[in-house]
Amino acid sequence: MAGVILVFTLINGGAEPKRVDFCRQTAQDALTSCQAGAQSDYSLALGKCDNLSDPAAQQACRTQASADLQDARQTCQEQNDARLAACQRLGGAPYDPVIDPSNFVPQVDNPYFPLTPGTTFISEGQTAQGFEHDEFAVTRNTRVILGVTCTEVHDTVTTDGELTEDTLDWFAQDRDGNVWYFGENTHELEDGLITTIDGTFMAGVNGDKPGIVMKAHPAIRDFYRQEFSLDNAEDFAETLSLTETVTVRAGTFHNCLKSQETTPLETDLLEHKFYAPGVGNVLTVDATTGDRVELVRIRHH
Repeated sequence: MAGVILVFTLINGGAEPKRVDFCRQTAQDALTSCQAGAQSDYSLALGKCDNLSDPAAQQACRTQASADLQDARQTCQEQNDARLAACQRLGGAPYDPVIDPSNFVPQVDNPYFPLTPGTTFISEGQTAQGFEHDEFAVTRNTRVILGVTCTEVHDTVTTDGELTEDTLDWFAQDRDGNVWYFGENTHELEDGLITTIDGTFMAGVNGDKPGIVMKAHPAIRDFYRQEFSLDNAEDFAETLSLTETVTVRAGTFHNCLKSQETTPLETDLLEHKFYAPGVGNVLTVDATTGDRVELVRIRHH
């Protein structure tokens, strides 16, 4: 009965238990919202079409709006399918982790995800978007979220020499050794201008909740939420292996953890990440395209 809440309702004067799967209910709520948003966008598009004086242009506009609506509806359904698939693994209980500040420690020293202030992990690789250069800098700054003092990481991505992503991430480790992800402030840029802040969230704000980015004692087939900001940040991770050998520009690493990361918000995105003991993330592979972003060097300052 794990993961299912029993709600008692009165029927014919008696109490009868009704099982509520909150994970599936959340997926349905998100689907309803997505479909309503698609319909709203369609209505606005038609309003713009109405103001085209050329009949042919107006008809073309309406045709495009209808096509966009169908695409949006399909995306909504694909996201729903992905959420329901995750529910099969997670169970039906509400996602409501208990965060007790006294259960957290100042440092983040999980072997697979160590965050030593003053350390910068530099990774590079050729992707479909261009040549990517990523600097994951563990700062000496902290931020208190839900009463927990979090380590701040400044993560920047340049593509073909142009800054395309600028993010602050906040992590904290509990006494058991689990590393929690408490939020991020992220900006995607083009030509120096911010194009979106999608994915920005902070635990405790607007119903957003932290997730686990790395478990204390990973086991194969572990499946868990890394973050929870509905329809904004919903990454999942699954542990696939603990014995991988990985060779990258920074060296060869043994007994690496291989993780598969997905999100219902981008159903075509499937990443494999490799974490070396005592180092952290050494390789990220796009499982669809084969693109690799690998650790080049670690800088200490």
